[in-house]
Amino acid sequence: MIETIRSCPFAFPDAALADLRERLARTRWPDKETVDDASQGVPLARIQALAAYWREGYDWRAGEARLNAFDPSMTCIDGLDIHFLHARSPERNATPLLITHGWSGSPFEFAKAMPLLADPRAHGGGPDDAFHVVVPSMPGFGLSGKPKQPGWTPARIAGAWVELMRRLGYNRFVAQGGDWGYAITNALGAIGAPTVEAVHFNMFPVFETMEAADEQEERGLQRLRDFQENKSGYQIEQIQSPQTIGYALTDSPVGQAAWFYELFERWTDHEGDPEQALSRDDMLDAITLYWLTETAASSARIYWESMRTFEEQRIDIPVGFSQFPRDLHLASQRWVQQRYPTLVHYGQPPRGGHWPAWEQHELFVEELRSSFRKSRRAKS
Repeated sequence: MIETIRSCPFAFPDAALADLRERLARTRWPDKETVDDASQGVPLARIQALAAYWREGYDWRAGEARLNAFDPSMTCIDGLDIHFLHARSPERNATPLLITHGWSGSPFEFAKAMPLLADPRAHGGGPDDAFHVVVPSMPGFGLSGKPKQPGWTPARIAGAWVELMRRLGYNRFVAQGGDWGYAITNALGAIGAPTVEAVHFNMFPVFETMEAADEQEERGLQRLRDFQENKSGYQIEQIQSPQTIGYALTDSPVGQAAWFYELFERWTDHEGDPEQALSRDDMLDAITLYWLTETAASSARIYWESMRTFEEQRIDIPVGFSQFPRDLHLASQRWVQQRYPTLVHYGQPPRGGHWPAWEQHELFVEELRSSFRKSRRAKS
C-alpha cells in the first residue's frame, strides 16, 4: 500500500482565472424577481453586485495564500486522493483534532480558527487547549479526488479519516463536524476508543418524530417544518439529481454563486444582509474553490449517496454539542442527551449560524476548547 504524503498547494493557473472573468462578463441574466424580498430566491441586484465584484475586485490569489499557510498535502487512501490542511501545534502535548466540513463547506471555513486552536498561548488560551489540527476535504470536494464509482458514504469516509490520521502519526484523536461533517463525525464516534477519544458537533438533526416538551423544542420543530416546506429545494435536487444540477453549476459561475448565496442568506446569523455575517471575499473564497475544481456535481453526490440510507450510530465516548442560534436545526439539550447519553457539553453561543467557524471563529474555538476539556475530565 502506498502511503506517501506529498505537498499539494493551491495553485490554479492564470488561464482558469481569465476564463472565469470572461464567463462572468458573458452572463445571461434572468429578469428581476417580482417581489421586494428574497422569497423567490436571491434578488437579481445582489447577485449582479457580487458578480461584478468577483470579476473586477476579488483576489483569488489571496485566498490561495491563506490556505497554503496550513501545509496543504495529498495522500491516496482507498484508491482516492485525499487533500488536507495540517496545522501542527508548538505545544508538545497537543491533542490531535480532525475537523470535517460539510456541503457547501470548504477548508476556508476553518482558516481563522486553526491558528487559535493550534497555538492557544498566542491567542488567549492555555497550553492544555492546544490541538494539532487536520482539515481534510471530503471525496468529491476541493482538491480531493472525485469518486468514479458510488459507495463513498459517511462511514467509508470516516474509515479513510482514521487512516489519514494514522499516517500523520496520530493513533488517537478527537473529532469535530457539522452538516455532512456531523454524519462523518457520528461514524467516527461509533468507531470510538481507543482511536477516537471524543467528538463535538455544531449541528444536530431534528426530526418530525420528536416531541416538544417546552417552547424551545416547539421552536425547533417549527424551524424543521419551515425548512421542509420552504427551504429544502436544493437538498431534494441533490438527493434526486446531483448530475443534473451539476451541468448548470459547472457551466455558469453565476449559477454556482447564486446556488450558494441563497444558503448564506438563509443560515448565517445576520439582520437582513448575509454580507454582515460573511464578507463578499469570504463567500467568493468558497464559491471560487468549487468553481475552479469543477466539483458542483461530485460534491452534490454526497446527498444522493447518503441521505436515504444514513442512520445515526450509538456513541459511547464523550460527546459535545454547540447550538449556534441561526443554524438550520434548533436542538434542545434534552433531545441531544436522549440521543447521546454520554453528552458532556451543551453550549449555546450568542451568535453564529450554520458555518460557525467561518462566521464566529472565536466563539467556535471557545466551544471546542470547553467541550474537549470536559471530555478529558469525563475520562479521568
